[in-house]
Amino acid sequence: MTDPLDDWLLTSAERGNDWTRLVDRVPGNACTPLVHGATYFARLVEEVEALVEGDHLFFTDWRGDAWQKLGDDGPTVGKLFSDAARRGVVVRGLVWRSHTEMFSMNKEANKGLDTDLEESGGQVILDQRVHRFGSHHQKLVVLRHPAAPERDVAFVGGIDLCNSRRDDSRHLGDPQALAMAEAYGATPAWHDVQLEVRGPAVAAFDCVFRERWEDPTNADSHNPAARLVDTWKGARLDPTALPDVPPAPEPVGRQTVQVLRTYPVIRPRYDFAPRGEFSIARGYTKAIRKGTRLIYVEDQYMWSQHIARLLADALRADQDLHLVVVVPKVPDQEGALAVLPNRIGQRQALQVCEKAGPDRVHVYSVENPEGTPVYVHAKVCVIDDAWASVGSDNMNRRSWTHDSELTAAVVDAEHDEREPRDPRGDGIGARRFARDLRLELAREHLDLENGDVWEGHDLLDPGGFVAALEASADRLDRWYADGRRGPRPLGRLRRHHPAPVPWFTRLWARPVYRLLHDPDGRTVGRRWRGEF
Repeated sequence: MTDPLDDWLLTSAERGNDWTRLVDRVPGNACTPLVHGATYFARLVEEVEALVEGDHLFFTDWRGDAWQKLGDDGPTVGKLFSDAARRGVVVRGLVWRSHTEMFSMNKEANKGLDTDLEESGGQVILDQRVHRFGSHHQKLVVLRHPAAPERDVAFVGGIDLCNSRRDDSRHLGDPQALAMAEAYGATPAWHDVQLEVRGPAVAAFDCVFRERWEDPTNADSHNPAARLVDTWKGARLDPTALPDVPPAPEPVGRQTVQVLRTYPVIRPRYDFAPRGEFSIARGYTKAIRKGTRLIYVEDQYMWSQHIARLLADALRADQDLHLVVVVPKVPDQEGALAVLPNRIGQRQALQVCEKAGPDRVHVYSVENPEGTPVYVHAKVCVIDDAWASVGSDNMNRRSWTHDSELTAAVVDAEHDEREPRDPRGDGIGARRFARDLRLELAREHLDLENGDVWEGHDLLDPGGFVAALEASADRLDRWYADGRRGPRPLGRLRRHHPAPVPWFTRLWARPVYRLLHDPDGRTVGRRWRGEF
């Protein structure tokens, strides 16, 4: 019997990429959200240390710090992966070549990881096959056991293998911190999510890596100057052949995973996506249009009027629909060029949504119990406790059209028997994975250790959930307004209101926002037709 929730996923035709080897969707998986970098890193160490000769370790990243500790006593990223290579594990990596750290980018760090792994027998490509001013933003680790495919696992989401990511639920930050805006302090608190995937979908993520690795275009093809430098320094520019594709793992669960990606149209073209791929934009669009009760988003930016109009249309289409968005209080970097374009993009997007659904758009930032803002880097969306996504993409035009991105959309065949069992009222029903993910994130924001009720509000019910978040944020905001008298109330949410930007500042900040912060990677034709 066909699950009606399957209609929420893209068909092969809707993906719009006839050149990929990816399958349309993969049932039979067990997915576990790993909330916080410390949780993810501990699982990664456990799995990588169990790899033996002949196993595969493939990874892609935006930034990789070889010296980043994955636990209080290590190992570092460099040591963990290098030791695996020395044991005979096939270690291969694709890391964005990036720009210099002078521009708050990662060139030096990524080169350091490249050097460490190459010396131990691994291979890393510093990949510059991106759109102009673009990046490779995918964060993926795939571990394959050709002799024991039942042990295969993939990790996909928003967490880079680098400094500042090893935080936990206390949100005191990573001792190995990157410099950020002063508001976040010396060790910025960091909120993020990675997804652990077991089952046949691991083979799909393996395919994602292989398509990029095996693409014949030289990694420096879009940067002739970089190619000269890398050739002179002896950097690896052309990948060697990968081992044969292992058999896919057998089904182990009831969750269907659909791999969603962004690849822009570039020249030379990707062999596996010569016309680009915008399945993230298309997958989100299809799911958002089906929302009727609750769209819950955690996002680093929440920009782009394109996406705001999509959400606004959903709010207008159903008067029972609420939109909840959790974002950082302030951008990660200081200075007018970082802050003001960011504020313009976010303020415009939120105004479009609020106009469509007055009193049904709820936007929050997060702080830790000490009152320090938490940088929200998670990229999570849950719609009607039915469809969920965890990935590297943000809710902005850059992620949906311009940079390479990777996301897992998950629909669960297991219905959640807790009431309300069918919040939509159409038979779709609440599904276990999506609802549990939403509740796990909400409990932390509400300082609720366990359970599904917060001060009389039923978090299982979309209306009760929204009421709980509103009440918690109101109470904490009042405590601050009253001069912080008495004990700090439980809860970590603050209402988020981006400050307006003066008209004379908007004259220069809007073009900067459109061209640098949130560029459009679509062809002119697709822009003209308004399609992804």
